[in-house]
Amino acid sequence: MDSSSSTEIAHDYSPFFKIYKDGRIERIAGLEIVPPSLDSKTGVESKDVVISPETGVSARLYIPKTTKEPQKKLPLLVYFHGGGFCVETAFSPLFHNYLNSFVAEANVVAVSVEYRRAPEHPIPIAYDDSWAALKWVASHTDGKGPDEWLKNHADLESVFFSGDSSGANIAHHMGLRVGIEGLAGVKLDGIVLVHPFFWGKEPIGGEDTDAEKRGKVDALWRFTCPATSGIDDPYINPGTDSKLGILGCKRVLICIAEKDMLKDRGWYYSELLSKSGYRGVVEVMEAQGEDHDFHLMNSTCENSVALLKRIVSFVNQGQA
Repeated sequence: MDSSSSTEIAHDYSPFFKIYKDGRIERIAGLEIVPPSLDSKTGVESKDVVISPETGVSARLYIPKTTKEPQKKLPLLVYFHGGGFCVETAFSPLFHNYLNSFVAEANVVAVSVEYRRAPEHPIPIAYDDSWAALKWVASHTDGKGPDEWLKNHADLESVFFSGDSSGANIAHHMGLRVGIEGLAGVKLDGIVLVHPFFWGKEPIGGEDTDAEKRGKVDALWRFTCPATSGIDDPYINPGTDSKLGILGCKRVLICIAEKDMLKDRGWYYSELLSKSGYRGVVEVMEAQGEDHDFHLMNSTCENSVALLKRIVSFVNQGQA
């Protein structure tokens, strides 16, 4: 092979990754990781667990400091990180810090799923890995299962799925799968989709109509999911999914940002649910003046604090 191929770029998917002609993949974003810890600011403790040695699927678990006192079990949040299906990890400081704050504020147990990423592991592997993680969570019903934190502290009758961007896409599909297949021992109360990564061939609302910009989203999707039927695949466009109304929870919170190019897809998703026969409650929160994943980039700004409190309220609704 020509040595120049090691430096020649075949596909540039900045700011996510670059692929060189020799097949090498260079990730640009989401490279930093932090270890699990006892967070000095919040008192939240975390640890890493291996869910499947065969596939490498794992998770980072979080418990609030209140678990050190005898009390009833706490709601469980299962979180799926964003990153275009191809960058970032459950161990990124962005998600680690966010979940420390959320677990402390909401007083919940959390499982942050580490699924395999595209393009080495193309879609639908991320969905399959996430479902395997949920089945592992479900194995802890009735005091069973391998993890003491989940057995002792997590209420599997009060479970929520959440994620940002592509992670919100995964949370949606996991909610659908619960509705279609069920998840024995787990009651899914709600899902929280933050800046969900949905798309489609035809522009909607005030969505950008620039062919080049839309083409980049299309190309990224096709690369992360080579077997896709296209940009209107139900994996990426819920408007083409005939099973949408079977979503397996009673409440949905969609969080969008005014300047996010995906904003209209969030509104569209809420409209689709309402028309699909879904019988649950759908809420939408829009952050004015903000862009995609602003709450991770600047967690202390006024809108980030408001977003956190809204999600906490959504999760704690109905809790005694």
